[in-house]
Parts: sequence; C-alpha cells; structure tokens
Amino acid sequence: MTESPSPARRHRRSRVLLAAAVTAASVFVLAACTQIVPVDAGPEARDSACAAVVVRLPDTLARDTEAEQPKRETNAQGTGAWGTPASVVLRCGAETPGPTTDRCVSVNGVDWVIDETDAPRYLFTTYGRTPAVEVLVDNDVVSGTTVITELADAVSVIPAEGGCTTLDETFG
Repeated sequence: MTESPSPARRHRRSRVLLAAAVTAASVFVLAACTQIVPVDAGPEARDSACAAVVVRLPDTLARDTEAEQPKRETNAQGTGAWGTPASVVLRCGAETPGPTTDRCVSVNGVDWVIDETDAPRYLFTTYGRTPAVEVLVDNDVVSGTTVITELADAVSVIPAEGGCTTLDETFG
C-alpha cells in the first residue's frame, strides 16, 4: 500500500504545476506579441552560401544608438529582419545584378549597388557575389551606411567574383 502525499507536498506540487503553467502561458503570450516578418525568399535562397550568411547575421543593428534595431524572426529561408516594425530586411539568394549605372560603393570589402528610387527607403544589393544579397533599409529609422557596414562580415562569406568599377576603369 502506498502512502498518499502529505498536504504540504500536494500544495508544493500544485505550486510547481501552477508556476509551470504560468511560465508556459507567458512564453506563448510574449511570442504572440512579436509577429513574424513576411519576406519572399530569393530565387537562390537555398544556396548553401545563404545559410552561411544567415547564421552570421547580428542579433542587433546600430547597437547602443538611438536607432538600435533588434533582430526579428522571418518566414523564409535566407532572410533576416530587424526593428519593430521591420526597418531592415535582408534577402540572400537575390538575382545577381549585371552592369549598372547606379551608384556602387565598397564597404569593408563588400561592394553594394544602391537603388535610391524609393528614398528614403534604399535597396542595397551586393555586386560581384553570387548569390547576391539584397538589403532594404528605411533610412528614416536607421542609417543605410551603418546597416551595410554591420552586415559586411556576414555577407563577405560569399566569395567576391568582381566588384564596382568606374567608367575610367572600364574604358581607360
């Protein structure tokens, strides 16, 4: 015959179960507060180079500034997002850009073509790397220069096959 637990033991077990239930409910509620950022995966998002980029993405952009942007969860492979609402969205596996007259800058060894047609939202696309990485930045919230500087280490795992050139370099 087994002894039934003492009232003190039953009370302790009830408190432990209640604490576990409250903790589980809190996790559920807090997780529900942060929505997943919907992003369309790039056509080459399954490339292993994109996986190498994504695992190196920083948890925060513009850390310790007024524009600090925490990382968010996304719904697609090869993507990343920061800020609430998302002010920075990264998409690896984008189409590799061809020659262009758009502005091209080199930041920490990574060349970026800048599409400024939707300013203050700027689209930065790596140049000379396959697969390409696109980064859409709301420059009213966080500096595009800061963002591509902080993402350069992650993106640089994709080997450079070319880079920005000027007309003088091309026809010189």
